[in-house]
Amino acid sequence: MSVEDQRLINGVIGAWVVARDSGDWPTLRSCWHSDGRMKTTFYEGPATEFVDALRQQFDRGAVVHHLMGGTHVEIQGARAIAQTKTVISQRLVLHGVEVDITCTGRFYDFFELRDAWRLVLREPIYEKDRIDPVDSNTSLDLDRTLLSGFPPGCRHLMYSQAQAGLAVRTNVAQLRGAEVEGLYAAGRRWLHGEGLER
Repeated sequence: MSVEDQRLINGVIGAWVVARDSGDWPTLRSCWHSDGRMKTTFYEGPATEFVDALRQQFDRGAVVHHLMGGTHVEIQGARAIAQTKTVISQRLVLHGVEVDITCTGRFYDFFELRDAWRLVLREPIYEKDRIDPVDSNTSLDLDRTLLSGFPPGCRHLMYSQAQAGLAVRTNVAQLRGAEVEGLYAAGRRWLHGEGLER
């Protein structure tokens, strides 16, 4: 594992977050290989279509920010797994109340060196989230039955997405459980040269 390879992988991770939050769609597309994929709470499929969906949301006024923390990279030959701490912050109006939703987790990235180091798959791990009215004097009344049906690591995020009409994926990786263990196992297989089955 070379320092230069780590630097290049970290460069893609940094470019992804700045491009995604600022609406720099060509740069965002360049972070994936042509067959790259993305998984989130509301999307699973080709990265190209994911970027198109983000662009539509951005153009409608969506306000989403990603704050990136430390990154750990494992490299085996032309393949790598990178995990990066992240905080996803979104501001929106929910049930007539302006709120901030904050979700803490990690990006779990499958990288491959072809013409360059680029993403083959990015899949978040959702660890915890919360929702707060922007005006602390305002009360927010959520449907507790609906809320409790979403995974604990991202239930407020999914609640807001469902209210916006998005079809959310509830089988997401969280801090513990079968989904994240399956993700880690896929990462180990990837580093050992096996196919990506996610």
